[in-house]
Amino acid sequence: MALTPEDVVNKRFQQTKFREGYDQDEVDDFLDEIVVELRRLSQENEELRQRAIAAEARAGSKPVAAPAKSFPVADFPELAGVDSTSSNNLLQLARRLHEEHVREGIEKRDALVAEGQATAARIIAEAESSARSKVNKFDQERAMLENSINELRTFEREYRSRLRGYIEGQLKDLDGMTAESVSSR
Repeated sequence: MALTPEDVVNKRFQQTKFREGYDQDEVDDFLDEIVVELRRLSQENEELRQRAIAAEARAGSKPVAAPAKSFPVADFPELAGVDSTSSNNLLQLARRLHEEHVREGIEKRDALVAEGQATAARIIAEAESSARSKVNKFDQERAMLENSINELRTFEREYRSRLRGYIEGQLKDLDGMTAESVSSR
């Protein structure tokens, strides 16, 4: 698949359903496509570089043969004003065009990598922000639960104390009633 800069710029990822952010598999797949395309372009650039070196070597050792098919100069504005029989001029033009394409490829690669890194940084920042938010929420819930537990423990202590007082009061009353009934006999 020939990946264009427009493909990268216009790429939209699906939102995930159960967490914030993008579908990680979809992002990884797209980045894999970018890597494949960049490798293909790098290989193509290397092949062109090797051809240019080979053409230079041939031009230095023997005259360049006339091309099997000629193209009108009008089809290539870069060739305007260039003598088509001058192999040195054609070689320089080819070298210049090659360097221009390589430079454009490097610029596109760098832009894609920078955009990918920026997207990755943004996704990571969003994930970290979401995680911090959830941790803060859980900390608040934990504090509320700990407060409720402390209130229940205080209530339990007070209840036990009152119950103990009540039971002891009842026992005293019972002892008092028993002592009165023994003394009245």
